[in-house]
Amino acid sequence: MEGEGRRPRRFRGPRGPKPVKEGDVIEVDIVEKSRRGDGVAKVEGFIVFVPGAEPGQHVKVQIERVGSSYAIGKIVR
Repeated sequence: MEGEGRRPRRFRGPRGPKPVKEGDVIEVDIVEKSRRGDGVAKVEGFIVFVPGAEPGQHVKVQIERVGSSYAIGKIVR
């Protein structure tokens, strides 16, 4: 029977190498605010959350943690 035994596909984030790694210092544009209030930037489509950043800001961040589909960075001066 059609579709029997199939599970729905779930999005698991980008595949292949990630465009950032822990310790990288990069400049990003904050494009939106997350539900938790963090700034959100995108690097080659990869999401980077930046606590304390606001949409419209251009900030330098250091990547602190990299997950499967996102990274977290802190603002550096």
